[in-house]
Amino acid sequence: MSHLDILLPFGLPPAELATDLLRECKTPALAALLAYARSPQSRTFDVFSRYLPHEAWLMQQFLGIDLAKADTSPPVAANALRQFDLPSDPGIWFILTPVHIHIARDHLVLTDVRQLALEEHESTALFNAARPLFEETGKTLLYGDATTWFVRADDWHDLQTSSPDAACGHNIDIWMPKGTNELGWRKLQNEVQMLWHTHSVNAEREERGAKPVNSLWLWAGSPMQSPMPHAPYREVLNLHGWMRAFGQSDTRQAHARSADEVLAAQPASTLVLLDTLLAPALSNDWGRWLQQMQALETAWFAPILAALKSGQIKQLKLILTHSSRSTEFTLQPSSLRKFWVKPSLARLLP
Repeated sequence: MSHLDILLPFGLPPAELATDLLRECKTPALAALLAYARSPQSRTFDVFSRYLPHEAWLMQQFLGIDLAKADTSPPVAANALRQFDLPSDPGIWFILTPVHIHIARDHLVLTDVRQLALEEHESTALFNAARPLFEETGKTLLYGDATTWFVRADDWHDLQTSSPDAACGHNIDIWMPKGTNELGWRKLQNEVQMLWHTHSVNAEREERGAKPVNSLWLWAGSPMQSPMPHAPYREVLNLHGWMRAFGQSDTRQAHARSADEVLAAQPASTLVLLDTLLAPALSNDWGRWLQQMQALETAWFAPILAALKSGQIKQLKLILTHSSRSTEFTLQPSSLRKFWVKPSLARLLP
């Protein structure tokens, strides 16, 4: 394998907890990889950005888009539509994500979408209930899967929106769509919320102790003529949900549970997304974050270090992020010859 990139969202611990977390983090292979890497390259992001650093990295890599210049969520709706093989008219399309919004002490907070565990039959029923409201306003609503719907809304073309993960856990007022016709969206959103309040799907969910689906999140707006992604890799692994929008006919997309599966395939260049730290970080569950980091050490970091030592991997890049920073570490087999370097996780500190 000539080139392997590993994208690890929230592989960087938060600054205020970093020292304590790294003290408990027993990952010697990762410590070696980070210590032997050449001087890392870092980029900082505004804490109020409408996207997360790993989302920005994917956009730059596949579409050549710098989100910082637009301050909006990744504009991938059109490409996501193509991945679902849905009929799509010219115009401006957005992704709609069914969500749960809960009331904090004095504001509303978006809950991590993963916690909903929304079933297809539930999502379909809610979609069918909401569709007439969209049609009444001249909006086309399409169903992709349980967590990915689409709406065509040409008059919302200038809305600045936020990705669900960027807004998760925060006061949603800051991350709500902003633009000329934001009130039109809020009115429609409110109508859907009232309709779903008494829907049988939510009644059944609450009976079994699940969170109700009480709102929709609008994001990812893009025109149908938006650029198709280019293929910087021969193989792209573990992209799911909206990230499948980066698929190309000459790029193989699949899932891999361990580095051994990737190394056995021997593609020329591969990108692997390892996002098991994302959900624990968004919910501030740092005990689970440590557990997942240990699992990654066994399944990924240790085999990758061994493959780099043997020359099976010619170049390795680790892209680690948290909510406002990304850092890239690059290594070649020759990097491991630094016998004077002591493995350490210190480079994860802010």
